[in-house]
Amino acid sequence: MVSKIGNALDGLTKRIEARRGDDPSTSYTAKLLSEGKARCAKKMGEEAVETALAGALGDKEELAAESADLLYHLAVLLEANGISFDEVAAELEKRAGTSGIAEKASRER
Repeated sequence: MVSKIGNALDGLTKRIEARRGDDPSTSYTAKLLSEGKARCAKKMGEEAVETALAGALGDKEELAAESADLLYHLAVLLEANGISFDEVAAELEKRAGTSGIAEKASRER
C-alpha cells in the first residue's frame, strides 16, 4: 500500500506557500513567516517536544495529532529557509542503503 504522506505534504507545502503573503492578522502561517526564521524554529522545537512526549506516553491519537503539528511547523520552517521537501527527500535518498551509524560518523568529521 502506498502511503498518503507524500500527497499530504505536497498539499501542505502549497497551502503554506500560498499563505506567505497573506495578512498576518488573519493567517497563522503568514504570522509565523513574518516573525522570521528563529520564531519558526522555536515553534517547530516546541512541537517536537510535544510529539516526543506523546510518543513516550504511548497515546496513539495524541501522537498522530502532535505529529501533524510537527510536520506543519517543519514545513513552515523549511519555507522560511527556502528549502523544499524535495530537497529533504533527496537527502534521504542519498542516505538510503547506508547504515545510520556510518552515515552519522561521516558527518562528525
